[in-house]
Amino acid sequence: MSENLPPCPKCSSEYTYAMDALVVCPECGHEWAPADSGTQAPGGRLVKDAVGNVLSDGDTVTVVKALKVKGSASGIKAGTKVRNIRLVDGVDGHDIDCRIEGFGAMQLKSSVVKKA
Repeated sequence: MSENLPPCPKCSSEYTYAMDALVVCPECGHEWAPADSGTQAPGGRLVKDAVGNVLSDGDTVTVVKALKVKGSASGIKAGTKVRNIRLVDGVDGHDIDCRIEGFGAMQLKSSVVKKA
């Protein structure tokens, strides 16, 4: 195929195909219009988590490894849930803007989180 179609936003399958004005996923049956994907960061790129799931604004994610935080003795433990994320063009690969209970507002890298 010469077309470069986006992966499925539900199951992240790469085997999508175009049907009329829609893009269809043969694995989960999800249909969507490519213009309303809403999964791209402000820079126009897809943001994927540590296991390859496509992230979008408002998702809930789980931290997959312990993180050190400057100014904090304990840091963020693996398994911490982060709700209502926002995708941003951050500094040094930090592309998720969020608020974590007990720590406040911070930015995370998508490579250390997994979609919940």
